[in-house]
Amino acid sequence: MAKQTIYSGKRKTAVAKLKYLPGTGNVFYNRLPSSNLVLFHKLALMEPIRIFEQVLQEPLTQDFHIKTSGGGKEAQIQASRVAIARALVGLTGSEVLKKAYVKYDRNMIVQDVRRKEQRKPGDSKARSKRQKSYR
Repeated sequence: MAKQTIYSGKRKTAVAKLKYLPGTGNVFYNRLPSSNLVLFHKLALMEPIRIFEQVLQEPLTQDFHIKTSGGGKEAQIQASRVAIARALVGLTGSEVLKKAYVKYDRNMIVQDVRRKEQRKPGDSKARSKRQKSYR
């Protein structure tokens, strides 16, 4: 049996891992079909697939199984979106598709490197300072 390639995507502290199998283009998000998701989450997951179908003019013949962990719900969806886009570029090897993703939204291929700033000692949050009260 050939080694299965697992594609991943990250957003903040959320991580999405994607496995693909031959199929009819279905997306399963944490073992549930993507049709069970909220409308905007479903649209976000289908975005890379729609771009793939428009650019290469062929239907998707893979089923994607995505497992997410960490972060919040929105970050997990965005991480899944990155994983799907990376998987489609990896499976096809198409530079045209990669350029189309970057032109549409660079964060589909390139992960967002922004992270939460560290809390400073003696202060309440990362940027806020303690208030002075001496009157």
